[in-house]
Amino acid sequence: MELRHLRYFLAVGEALNFTKAAAQLRVAQPALSRQMQDLEDEIGVDLLRRSPRGVTLTAEGKLFLEEVRELLKRADESVEKVRALARGEYGELPIGYAPSPTVEILPPALAAFQKAVPRVKVLLHDLSSDELIAGLRKGTLELAVTVQPTGDQTAGIEFEVLRTYPLYVALTAAHPFARLKSITLEELAAEPLVAFRRKDYPESYDNLNRIFATIQAKPRIAMECDSASSLITEVEAGRGIALSTTIFKLVTGTRLLYRPLTGTTEALSVGIARATKGDVTPAGEKFCELLRKISNGATGSKPTPAKNLVKPSPPR
Repeated sequence: MELRHLRYFLAVGEALNFTKAAAQLRVAQPALSRQMQDLEDEIGVDLLRRSPRGVTLTAEGKLFLEEVRELLKRADESVEKVRALARGEYGELPIGYAPSPTVEILPPALAAFQKAVPRVKVLLHDLSSDELIAGLRKGTLELAVTVQPTGDQTAGIEFEVLRTYPLYVALTAAHPFARLKSITLEELAAEPLVAFRRKDYPESYDNLNRIFATIQAKPRIAMECDSASSLITEVEAGRGIALSTTIFKLVTGTRLLYRPLTGTTEALSVGIARATKGDVTPAGEKFCELLRKISNGATGSKPTPAKNLVKPSPPR
């Protein structure tokens, strides 16, 4: 039994006339009659009563017509969904992200994506940098919007830079540095720092050491935090100052002050990470296009060319 036989039966059962059904299907009437007889023989019951005045359905034929109508509807819907999936207009899209660094580009990209393709369900996963990389490698995440991976994280991972942000120092209005227009790396080295916890954000910890190594110094880390919100709270409480970017202004508002850091050319790179050997669906590619478009209109510095693997990024 083929779907073709079921479509033929549906046409005959609804028209109750072989001539009309054959014309609708654009097949010869004798061929249609044979197909219906073959269908009845295969099922083993009479579905149709034939007479010179036309065709009527048996009780079995009426039940089969209802089932066939539903089955063909489901088949057509399945074909449409598969085609929509191939166009990037249906399905689920698992995306990992780092909340604070992506606050400027991810929310507007999500809003635009859901408006453009409402039948794609975006599944967001707020994870640490190591968890994001692990998810990409395992295939549980299709994409990650995050800071640039460093060290061992880069193995098997492609990174496309969307935006780069110069480094700033986040501090309270009561801190002596608040009166300065900018802060040098040497001045920062003498201050207690609030930083992200090493086990959760190894790239941030490594980047701090690399930045301070340029002046033969080590960062004086006073507090380690497991999230951006706790880091902001610690700085606000006067436990230290933090290396940051202007992205944090979107999160903290007027709670903290920000001063440019001089004496370094380092910058924070934010972009799209994916597994080198992973499969990105058409929906995923559509989302990447929107991220690029949104990034070009963001307030940070100009993005680096797409799909360039650039040097490691500094801490968040």
